[in-house]
Formats: sequence, structure tokens, C-alpha cells
Amino acid sequence: MFGLTIPSIVSRVITLVIAFTVHEFSHAWVADRLGDDMPRLQGRLTLNPLAHLDPIGSLLLVLTGFGWAKPVQVNPYVLRRRNPAGMMLVSVAGPLSNLLLAIIAAIPFQIIPMEIMASDSSLFPLVIYFLQQFIIINLILLFFNIIPIAPLDGEKILEYFLPPSGQEVLHSIAPYGGIILMFLIFIGPRIGLPLLDWLVLWPVQRLFTFLIY
Repeated sequence: MFGLTIPSIVSRVITLVIAFTVHEFSHAWVADRLGDDMPRLQGRLTLNPLAHLDPIGSLLLVLTGFGWAKPVQVNPYVLRRRNPAGMMLVSVAGPLSNLLLAIIAAIPFQIIPMEIMASDSSLFPLVIYFLQQFIIINLILLFFNIIPIAPLDGEKILEYFLPPSGQEVLHSIAPYGGIILMFLIFIGPRIGLPLLDWLVLWPVQRLFTFLIY
């Protein structure tokens, strides 16, 4: 989906700074609003990218289109005591922020006439390319993060809606979440199980098309 060209690298760098920062800030802001001051005390209640970006995760996103930021630490006991849905609300805030960013970036495609967007000026092709990359990366972050496997946000989102028996199953497999994700990313496609294509790339393509056309 991504090629390594100068425009693509620049687009990814700008996008990851914005997308990761807003994603993690959203986690921190919701946790703070629900009474958990841990993110504030750790300096995460800020839109300063330096507080949120992970060097290795950011580099991988630039090179491969896949990466991560520093996770926001929260106190689940405080959150659940203040609101039974606290952990779910904090978890869902990050992916929803990426959806919002994608929707905002898609607005020009809806309000600017196509003949202008398709003009041969030197400016518009670069702007269009950046906006498209911005939308795609944010949608990838959205759908990847809602996969219900620890340590992704989707695990805590799903946990809230499951009965106790289902929650126990999630807790039992949580220690193996990293291994499961590595299997999905690297092994699945090699053995004919492109699960990430089904869970992430397919909905990204559909929602991207819906947003810009």
C-alpha cells in the first residue's frame, strides 16, 4: 500500500507525529476526565509529540507503514471505581481519534470540485497525495488498534462487553498477545491466512473509498 519515495516518507513522518500524538493524548485526556491522574503526572496530557512518540515504533512506521507509540499508562482500579466502563472508554478514545482525523482530512475531497483537485498545478497533487496518505495511515491505526488482542485497545473494548467467562478467556491469552500479533503480521500471510488483510486492509480500503468519493 505504501512505496518508499521522498513524498511518502515526508507524508508518513508528518502523519505519524500527528496521528500518534492525538491517539495517545486522547487516551490520557479521557483517563484524566474519568479521575485517573496518572497520565497527567507522567506528562502525557499534552499534544507535545515528544511525550508520545516511540523512536523504534516511529521509524518502523516510516519504513514499513507499521509502528507504535508509547502506550499511556492508566490506573484501571481508579477508572473502574469511578466508572465501570472506564477502561473501555479510555481504550476506545485512541482509535476514535484516528477516525476523526481521517474524516477531517477527507473534507477537502467532499467540498473542492474534482476538476480543481485534478488540476495539473504543482500544489494540488502534493496536497492530495498527503491527504490520502494521512487518511490511510489513520484508518490503519484505527482498525489495527481495535483488533481484540492484548496489548491493543480492542482487547479492553471487547472485555467490557463480554460476560465474566469471556473476560477470563481474554485474560488467559493476554500474555501471549504479542506472539499472536507477530503470527498475524508475519506468519499468517505465508501460510495462506492473510488475517490482517481481512481485519485491517479490507475495511481500510472500503472506508477510504467512502470518505473521499
